[in-house]
Order: sequence, then C-alpha cells, then structure tokens
Amino acid sequence: MKSPLLALPGAVPAEGADEGVAAHYGDIFREQRSLSQGAGFVDLSHRGVVTVTGSDRLTWLHLLLTQHVSDLPPQQAAEALVLSPNGHVEHALYLVDDGTTTWAHVEPGTQGALVAYLESMKFFYRVEVADATADYAVVHLPAGSTASVEGAAAVRELPYGRDLFVPRGELAELTAGYGPAAGVWAYEALRIEDHRPRLGFETDHRTIPHEVDWLRTAVHLQKGCYRGQETVARVHNLGRPPRRLVFLHLDGTEETLPPHGTEVRLSTDPDGRALGFVTSSARHHELGPIALAIVKRNVPVDAVLLAGTVPGTQDVIVPQ
Repeated sequence: MKSPLLALPGAVPAEGADEGVAAHYGDIFREQRSLSQGAGFVDLSHRGVVTVTGSDRLTWLHLLLTQHVSDLPPQQAAEALVLSPNGHVEHALYLVDDGTTTWAHVEPGTQGALVAYLESMKFFYRVEVADATADYAVVHLPAGSTASVEGAAAVRELPYGRDLFVPRGELAELTAGYGPAAGVWAYEALRIEDHRPRLGFETDHRTIPHEVDWLRTAVHLQKGCYRGQETVARVHNLGRPPRRLVFLHLDGTEETLPPHGTEVRLSTDPDGRALGFVTSSARHHELGPIALAIVKRNVPVDAVLLAGTVPGTQDVIVPQ
C-alpha cells in the first residue's frame, strides 16, 4: 500500500522491503536527531496488521507463540515468534491486547501467511483472526514524545517509544499533530544502534532465536507447548547457537555502506572463507556508519572484520 504521507514535502520513497513509505524527507541526520530527542514520528503504514478477537484469544495464542501471553495484561506490549517444527523463526509479532482484541504488527507482506497459519490452528477455540492491514496502519512515536495518542485504536508502550495502530483512513489527519515526519532510514539507524533484530534482515531460513538475541525479548524460557520449543530448550540448556549477532562500528572513510548479504571475513584473511554476512547497515548521526551482522559463533570477539571491503570492530550482542 502506498502511504498518503509520501505526498509530504521532501518525501523520497523507500525501496525493497519498506516500499510504500518514505525512506527520508530530505535530511536523514536531522530526522534521526529529532527522533532521538523525542520529537516527530515514523510512518510504518506498510507493515502488516493482524487482529485476534474472542474469549479464548490469549490462551490460544499462548499455545502457538514463544512468549507467555495467557495472562498478558491489557495495554502491555509483548514480542513473540512463530517457529517451525525445527525451531527456525518464521514470524515475528509485535503485540498488545486492549482487553477485547489482540493487535499485532508484522513485517510487510508476511501477514497473509501468518493469518493462514493461525486459521489452520483454530480448532475448537473461540477466536477470530483477521488481516486488518487494509483498515489500520502503524505509526511510531519516539520515547519522550508528548504527542497525543487520541484516535489510536491501540498503543504499544515501549522503552524506545510507542507503536500506534491508527485507522488507515485517518493516517494523514492524525499524524499532522505528531510533529515532523522521519523516514524509515532514520528509524532503521536507531534500530541498528539498539541491536533490535528484524525478520528477513537479521534472519534467514535457518535462524533460531538464540542467534539474534530474541531469547531476551521474544521467548519465555519457562513455558512450553509451542512448535519448535524442543530446539529452543535444547540449545539453551545443552549448547550454544551456531551463529551470533554482532554490532559493527564500520570504517567511516568508505563512501558506500555494505548492503544486506555482504560477506564478512577476518581483516587478517581478506581472501579467506566468509564467516557470516551483513544483515543491516546505516549511517548514524553520532556513531557514523554502523551495521549488524551474523557471524559464526567461534569468530574471535576482538577480531576486526571486513564487511566486503569495509573494516569494522565488533560489539558483542550474543555471547560466544
């Protein structure tokens, strides 16, 4: 869906996974600084929106998701995953329950597959699942924002801001009171700085939650009874994940950023085997060029890495 906010002055459309909203509005560093200071908003209306209603919704979701949600209090935000039978990440859900409806936003284009999976698991539970993307849009307000959230159908309160579910037909009207618009490039730079993984960027077909630090935010280790739980428990209790997410401080003398999929090697062995790949990269208003990457577990944590031809030092996210 093409956002009406692309009509705002200076809007430059995003491409790829974020197509449909603005990459930026003419000044990516100003937009980042604005968000860091608690001002403005980000149009995330390209993301999918899924709702679940019915008296059994939380106990039913509890059986399907990695997170403990059976007693999720109203208005409390949660993250959760859907795993394959082998424990690989298939979906990432960003949830809140308002007392009658569970709201979730998901990666653009994944809502159809998620709804199909949920529908296949309804059995005799009193639940109704809906793809609400056509009716509701997601908007992000940064931490410290004083913008009124009146008019939002649901709000996820987070340490780094608030995610609003707003009626899609009122998107332009409501956001007019939220301050200056910031594009997804600014949002992504702050996400990378915070080490927050994103499905389809930090993940591939064999990612398990341990590798990208989702055990900390999206997996409840004391609950069972969900698909893929055996892999989660086994790796957590008996071993280490085969790969780990790292944060890279990239050399600022390079003109281009290494894109998603760029191979990572040791700087001391630039022609050697690839040890991983870049998952996301951005130019940060304070840190300069930064990236997230997935590397093999045994890569020394103090090693200087090459992301393509760009050197970078590591910050540890997932322990070796």
